[in-house]
Amino acid sequence: MGSKAKENAARAALNYLEPGMTLGLGSGSTAEIFLELLGLKIAEGFDVRGIPSSQQTADIARAAGIPLIEIDQADHIHLTVDGADEVGPEFTMIKGGGGRLLREKIIANASDLMVCIIDPTKLVETLGAYPLPVEVDPFGYTITAKKVFDVLKNSSEQSPQINLRMTKTGNQPFVTDGGNYIFDCACGAISRVRQIAARLSAVPGVVEHGIFLDLARIVIVGTEEGADILEL
Repeated sequence: MGSKAKENAARAALNYLEPGMTLGLGSGSTAEIFLELLGLKIAEGFDVRGIPSSQQTADIARAAGIPLIEIDQADHIHLTVDGADEVGPEFTMIKGGGGRLLREKIIANASDLMVCIIDPTKLVETLGAYPLPVEVDPFGYTITAKKVFDVLKNSSEQSPQINLRMTKTGNQPFVTDGGNYIFDCACGAISRVRQIAARLSAVPGVVEHGIFLDLARIVIVGTEEGADILEL
């Protein structure tokens, strides 16, 4: 899907902004387009401030001229705008392809409203074609991998493949901003999404997983011609 669809989704999200808001700023290619558009709006005098979900988001936001604060300085987060790797029924989502799922989920959960911006390729009937990221503590991560496998094999249509995410050079494990590792879990299709989410959260060593539930209430699907607004 071309960048025009992503741009249209990001542009439509600007309609949910109000002056004085504290915004959660998401990660990913569509969210980065939103940051660029937000920076232009701020340059025209629009007054908002942002809380970035990653160091990369912070760098892009600063370059765009967006005022930032630390999450600990915020007494209220009015709105989070973020992307997703997959959006399924009831706005269940898989996120974390960029490795920022923990901070993205913390910010989204603390927000009055989460708006998810995607292109049509991310809208699915069943989650799981995109590998599910699971963030884990480095201590005992091989044991944690076995426990994650056990959870997923009982809830997936095919035997899951659990792969430790590596850096682009492939020489060492990818490390999140929080100092953790990520397993990318290829499941094919995930049934009983809510059950899996609960069971993964209960595994010692799992810091967070990429299943997002009951967080986004608005999903904006950008197209080449404009944007479709979906609401629960």
